[in-house]
Amino acid sequence: MSNPRQYKIPDWFLNRQKDVDDGKHSQLMSAALETKLREDLERLKRIRSHRGIRHYWGLRVRGQHTKTTGRRGRTVGVSRKK
Repeated sequence: MSNPRQYKIPDWFLNRQKDVDDGKHSQLMSAALETKLREDLERLKRIRSHRGIRHYWGLRVRGQHTKTTGRRGRTVGVSRKK
């Protein structure tokens, strides 16, 4: 459905609510949606917001704890005493 507003679908059901560029509600499809999401992340990184910096560093963005979970890379083993 390319134009859901014509069928009186409510704004909260659309996947692009209150766009930062024009402030309108819209429904985006496949490639356009991916492009907009990428532009949003680039904007967050460019303005150096907290979320943008976390995205840039590859860390969790939504407030999760990161002390023990979400570790990546090679694991370091522990050697036992003989």
